[in-house]
Amino acid sequence: MENIALIESFSEFKEDKSIDRVTLMAILEEVFRAALKRKYGSDDNFDIIINPDKGDLEIWRNRVVVEDGEVEDENEEISLSDAQKIEADFEVGEDVSEEVKLTDLGRRSILALRQNLIAKIHEHDNTNTYKQYKELEGELYSAEVHHIRHNAIILLDDNGVELVLPKSEQIKSDYFRKGESVRGIIKEVELRGNKPSIILSRTSPQFLEKLFEQEIPEVFDGLITIEGVARIPGEKAKVAVDSYDDRIDPVGACVGMKGSRIHGIVRELGNENIDVINYTKNINIFIARALSPAKVVSIEIHDAKEGERPRADVYLKPEEVSKAIGKQGVNIRLASMLTGYEIDVQREGDDTEDVELTEFTDEIEKWVIDEFRRVGLDTAKSVLELDVADLVKRTDLEEETILDVQRILKEEFES
Repeated sequence: MENIALIESFSEFKEDKSIDRVTLMAILEEVFRAALKRKYGSDDNFDIIINPDKGDLEIWRNRVVVEDGEVEDENEEISLSDAQKIEADFEVGEDVSEEVKLTDLGRRSILALRQNLIAKIHEHDNTNTYKQYKELEGELYSAEVHHIRHNAIILLDDNGVELVLPKSEQIKSDYFRKGESVRGIIKEVELRGNKPSIILSRTSPQFLEKLFEQEIPEVFDGLITIEGVARIPGEKAKVAVDSYDDRIDPVGACVGMKGSRIHGIVRELGNENIDVINYTKNINIFIARALSPAKVVSIEIHDAKEGERPRADVYLKPEEVSKAIGKQGVNIRLASMLTGYEIDVQREGDDTEDVELTEFTDEIEKWVIDEFRRVGLDTAKSVLELDVADLVKRTDLEEETILDVQRILKEEFES
């Protein structure tokens, strides 16, 4: 058989470590059967023998001998005279096997064969890559910066596989150079067309959890468990930890002497401030700890209404309110995310009944109320107890708007 370029290429496919011999032979047979079907209309009566180790390929067409002039299907029948040219003693009704040369397929078909073969190999590789990385979803992973775009960073790992770190999955302070190693978690793997798309994330709460597992031996060994993580990437995070061994202080073990253990995690996250708190099933105590550094006086828990989260009224001394809310409402937002409760801050010792901001929708525009609520200010008193300068810093509202809102709220209490 002619040792044409297609056959010579078998060896190069065989060298591909991602494909085994059996799979290669199956792909080769599939490609050749498709070519035979295009040329002869059917491949049912063809035998294909492949030996990729030697680069050998044999194609045999099987036909039934019929009387001269009675051939109805040239692909499946052969006249007696033509059969006897192959072998003189053939008779009507016998089966004839005749080898089909690759050159019989035509030059154009051979070129198409090679392209189809390469495409099938790539498709197989892509499927394998997808399966391999799909199993790594949620795992910590490192790759090297290959190309920097305005909306994403393209990374290559040690296997030469491409990963994408979108802008939305980067911490605001992240800055990477070409060739630099980047860590994140594999957030999502999906097939787009026939090509796997692998998304890396550095903003996911799981990334922080996996860093704890890697940097703190007791977490890795399971002596300390992470019960919850809440993050505002690049700004602040709260991590709830617990231990089944009473001899282990989970918070102390995670933070380390003078913060030595957690320092590497903080640095990896662009100096993101991390609060580590003791987890407890007692929801009152858990909410109080989540609002640290504020000191809570008391908490009232309210069951969830349909379609809403459960709510907690938290009472604090006036000087503790700003600590509970935090800069731009970050502390109370994280506490709410961590505990799963909507937290309303109340001033202890104030007998005047408070009013929800949502009660003022006739006088105050909804987007203004939503902006106050975004930073943890849900009631009239929570807005009135802060001065204008502080509210300008915490919200995205203009001073004039804030003054107008406070005027409306004061009139409510005066009336």
